[in-house]
Amino acid sequence: MSYQLYRNTTLGHTLQETLDEFIQSGQISPQLALKVLLQFDRSINLSLANRVKTRLSFKAAHLKTYRFCDNVWTFVLKDVEFREVQELVKADKVKIVACDGKSSQAKDDRE
Repeated sequence: MSYQLYRNTTLGHTLQETLDEFIQSGQISPQLALKVLLQFDRSINLSLANRVKTRLSFKAAHLKTYRFCDNVWTFVLKDVEFREVQELVKADKVKIVACDGKSSQAKDDRE
C-alpha cells in the first residue's frame, strides 16, 4: 500500500471533494471512489520517485522535535534555510515527514 501523504495536498483535497460530489449525485459508487484514491496514492508516489530530479539542501538553527514511528520520520525544525544552487529560501518553522519510498514501492509491486 502506498503512503497517503499526498491526499493532504491541494490536488488530493480537490480530488476527494470531486469524488464526494460524484458519490452524492449518484454518478459513482463509494467503492469506485476508494479505488480512485488508492490509484492516486500509487501514481503520485511513483511519479515523485521517478520523475523529480531536483535536489536541495537545508539547514536548521534548531531541531524542535523528531519522531520515528511505523517507518516514518517526522521532524519539526525552526529557522530553516533551503538552498538550491543559487536560490535561498528561509522559513520560521518547517515540518518534514519522510517515508521510505523504496519499501513502499516494493509492496505496491507485489500487490
